[in-house]
Amino acid sequence: MADKRFLAACLGMLTLTGCISFGEKPPSSLLTLTPAATVAAGTERSAAAGTAVTVVIPNVPQALQTLRVPVQASATSIAYIKDAQWVEQPNKLFQHLLSETIAARTGRVVLDPRQSTLDPGTRLAGTLQSFGLDAASGQATVIYDAELARDNGATVETRRFAAQAPASANPQSVATALNAAANQVAAAVADWLGSR
Repeated sequence: MADKRFLAACLGMLTLTGCISFGEKPPSSLLTLTPAATVAAGTERSAAAGTAVTVVIPNVPQALQTLRVPVQASATSIAYIKDAQWVEQPNKLFQHLLSETIAARTGRVVLDPRQSTLDPGTRLAGTLQSFGLDAASGQATVIYDAELARDNGATVETRRFAAQAPASANPQSVATALNAAANQVAAAVADWLGSR
């Protein structure tokens, strides 16, 4: 009798496992950013005290604290593109893109905040205000408010950078357009930093 109850319990659990779901089915592929400017393999660099650049992960509004791609549907509403998902949050992707672009375009040593405990040098922080599709204009929009701090914060400068690229509301089109706009912004930030 006990064996029959045990067998019935096991069969019950097996039927339940088919009903359990752990989130939505992931898309067939994930989106990422690819830098237009890269540092060649084998490149060696060194930095004197205070000359390295530390690129901090940008702050983001709540709408960008996700792996999904936002669409500004109207002035007061945001939706997300179906089946479009980043490989990691957009502010982290943008930090990697900025770091690589700055290193390639300026020739300076670029550090992650975890590497900069002894000498962060010039510190680039900021807020990624927009990183998605504007439905009204059909443009992928990237807006980054940069904050550049030098001499341990004795000098601070700010500047807004923005770029757009045309896109339709399908994942690949938006990813391609956001990649192009993000590279434009990263190049402009690198040139601004290089002139400082």
